[in-house]
Amino acid sequence: MKIIELPIEFEFNGQKNCIYPSLFISNNDELTLVDTGYANFLPLIENEIIKNGYEMKQLKNVIVTHYDDDHIGSLYDFKVKYPQINIIASEIESTYISGEIKSERLVQAEDMLENLPKKELEFGIWFVQQLRKLKHVAVDEKVNDGDMILDSKCKIIATPGHTSGHITLYFPSLKSVITGDAAVKNHDDLIIANPHFCLDIKQAEQSLNKIKNLKVKYIYCYHGGKLTL
Repeated sequence: MKIIELPIEFEFNGQKNCIYPSLFISNNDELTLVDTGYANFLPLIENEIIKNGYEMKQLKNVIVTHYDDDHIGSLYDFKVKYPQINIIASEIESTYISGEIKSERLVQAEDMLENLPKKELEFGIWFVQQLRKLKHVAVDEKVNDGDMILDSKCKIIATPGHTSGHITLYFPSLKSVITGDAAVKNHDDLIIANPHFCLDIKQAEQSLNKIKNLKVKYIYCYHGGKLTL
């Protein structure tokens, strides 16, 4: 039983970037992927999983930490190609992922368009279009704060702020936590991801402190990578 990070390198606006989806491997070698990257990232993630010696037929679950295009962009593609996977998300985020309710991130982005300076307007319009193009998919397993999943190896921790239904994954026996965007690695510290995009900055600060107070050794950040304490 272990967690590995899957570094996915890509270019965005002419700059090199990297995100770090996480992969949990159970004692019977079943795989659980945490977050799916942008749209069309499925082949990149597949390559990383295979490079680490696993087969895609071992993929049992995909957990979504929250509804942002860099975290759920390829979720629909995963479900189409691997229909056996069990999609897990918080009860709040599941309503956006399934399309029952317009996502709060899209509402925020549309509202921000009205006040964006001209130099940022082009990007703002592009971002709204990206969110509108995301394909909806049903969530198979809806979770809440304190729930134990993955054969009770993982505890769901509600970490709202970045989005209202954001979850963090705590693995007590591995002394590890997967943070999504509730915490970002910055050198040897943890900070809030994109504070100006947080839907509730006070909640985001509380969630960051909650993560920092966990008794863990390994912190897997989607942005910045693994932090070893």
